[in-house]
Amino acid sequence: MGNLNPMIITFAIYLVVVIAIGFIAYFSTRNFDDYILGGRSLGSFVTALSAGASDMSGWLLMGLPGAIYLSGLTEAWIAIGLTVGAYLNWLLIAGRLRIHTEYNNNALTLPDYFHNRFGSESRLIKIVAATIILFFFTIYCASGIVAGARLFESLFHVEYGTALWLGAGATIIYTFIGGFLAVSWTDTIQASLMIFALILTPIMILIGLGDWQQAMASIQVAATTAGKEYSSLFAGTTFLGIVSTAAWGLGYFGQPHILARFMAAESVGAMKNARRIGMTWMILCLAGAVAVGYFGIAYFQEHPELAGPVTQNHERIFIELATILFNPWIAGIILSAILAAVMSTLSCQLLVCSSAITEDFYKGFLRPYASQKELVWIGRFMVLLIALIAIWLASNPNSLVLGLVAYAWAGFGAAFGPVIILSVFWKRMTGKGALAGMIVGAIVVVLWKNSGINLYEIVPGFIACFATIILVSLFGGEPPKAVVKKFEEADKAYRAEV
Repeated sequence: MGNLNPMIITFAIYLVVVIAIGFIAYFSTRNFDDYILGGRSLGSFVTALSAGASDMSGWLLMGLPGAIYLSGLTEAWIAIGLTVGAYLNWLLIAGRLRIHTEYNNNALTLPDYFHNRFGSESRLIKIVAATIILFFFTIYCASGIVAGARLFESLFHVEYGTALWLGAGATIIYTFIGGFLAVSWTDTIQASLMIFALILTPIMILIGLGDWQQAMASIQVAATTAGKEYSSLFAGTTFLGIVSTAAWGLGYFGQPHILARFMAAESVGAMKNARRIGMTWMILCLAGAVAVGYFGIAYFQEHPELAGPVTQNHERIFIELATILFNPWIAGIILSAILAAVMSTLSCQLLVCSSAITEDFYKGFLRPYASQKELVWIGRFMVLLIALIAIWLASNPNSLVLGLVAYAWAGFGAAFGPVIILSVFWKRMTGKGALAGMIVGAIVVVLWKNSGINLYEIVPGFIACFATIILVSLFGGEPPKAVVKKFEEADKAYRAEV
């Protein structure tokens, strides 16, 4: 245990810093707008890193390297699809959504935006959207808690149940106290930690192996022994397999925690720099995660006596390599990157769930004239409630991070992605079309997930949602003139700012 003390100290320092940021943000949070969107004041740098860190959860340092280690570069199609999807989301959606949410009654949440955007007298669209967010985000939150528990389990050698509470505790504290500003400011630190870890770790693996040639030779030996082809993007997979993995990129258009960063940017003008910073960060992180898994094959081929924990759970590969390759002080910083990835995503997911309950249910139906102070405190307690439910869902020690993320990612991408895209591009879209598409997309994902068909559920869900919106909008009557006029005003304002 002695050699773990420096790692524990480093961890403790990191946790103290993020919790301190939560308290600082507490004094900058004056109303519910501040608590949920930070008063729409984020600059390009914080917007970029916050969007990236909130997107790349524990799956980036655990799920993706583990998948590459297990199956080889065929799993890299996930990274390729995500890169394309993220770029298109920044390019096509970010600025437009920032303007459209402001023009639609300064909407703070996606359900509120949908309700105002389509001028629906019924609140059904708001209820359905908020329900979808709560369902899929609770699963998503559970994935982050599982990743954090795996880390604390390895570092402190405690039971999974204890690690579960340790991993979630700090995130809950600073999100509860500081809200969106705390989440966004800590995201900037966490994104920096993540890119540092993902660039340095593959380099250290190669140094540990000797050189590039030795690494490739060891990977080839491992492939021959396992009867697999680790070094090809195409070997051992099918066209549907490639479509399924690359289709992760479709999910970007519907992720509430990422879209919230676009809504919170200070201006459309900040988006161009944010896109450049965010995409550079993302490409480097994804490349690093793929490299950790790929070169990890070679490392454990050369050192099979160290491969026991990874053999039991392939998603532990980054944790094991960090503890083996680095001085304990540096290992503490590297492993803090996993905690950073978990905390950055979990915190913003808790906040989006909290905002859905507080803004769309509590204020929308129970207390429409509630004070700002009351809404902030209700939001804080909803963070706690959702966190407790997610901890309960994550209580199974056999849960896999990537599997939980994949399901929630598909749910949001299919239910909200086409709605978001068409809402900022197509003025003929109707509220009935949006509502029908949302419901169909979510149902198709749930049914397809349990069908056993070997195609990622986001593909049929996204297509079904898109087609439903168009058909119902075209054949279900035209949108109100006031809605069309508001769309045209927002579109004009966007073009003027661009």
